[in-house]
Amino acid sequence: MSELVSAQRFAVVDVETSGLSVKRHHVLQVGVVVVDGNGAVHERWSSLVAPRSRWWFRVGPTEIHGIRRRDVRAAPPASEVLARLAALLHGTRFVAHNAEFDMAFLHKAANRNGVTLAMDQPLCTLRLSRQLDPERQFSHRLGDMCARYDIHLTRPHDALADADATAAVLPHLLHAHGFETVDQLPVLVPRR
Repeated sequence: MSELVSAQRFAVVDVETSGLSVKRHHVLQVGVVVVDGNGAVHERWSSLVAPRSRWWFRVGPTEIHGIRRRDVRAAPPASEVLARLAALLHGTRFVAHNAEFDMAFLHKAANRNGVTLAMDQPLCTLRLSRQLDPERQFSHRLGDMCARYDIHLTRPHDALADADATAAVLPHLLHAHGFETVDQLPVLVPRR
């Protein structure tokens, strides 16, 4: 018999980046909240990520994520941050809001730093929410979903705050879809 969704551990991840292009931009911050299918929080962690080049780098839209160059200068290197993330992902199911975006940046950073991240069978809360609204009557942005489910989003575009919010939304989506066992959970198939 398949494991119950309520017993499954989910690593809800969010990244803040220096821009939207995986080819030109990089990860600035990672946030992770490990929860079970009922939404009970088991662990929370976040870290800024030091740039590869300490002399010249861009942090991108500071007005959106609030991260400044001085913030990341003293941050741990990507290899250290990704090693910690790999430990948190072990034995969990990867979840993110717009998972393809976060996964693409994390894959790039992991490959560059020789770290293996377990992100097989990911779940995307954006896709799960859209599937509940086939006629697209609602917004599926994280902030709007939080408002719909009466979840307080403290600091939008902070990796840990967004991971907290996504982790709080996840049980609502799992329940709305009627998922009871892990075998029923969909697998994110990346768009081409």
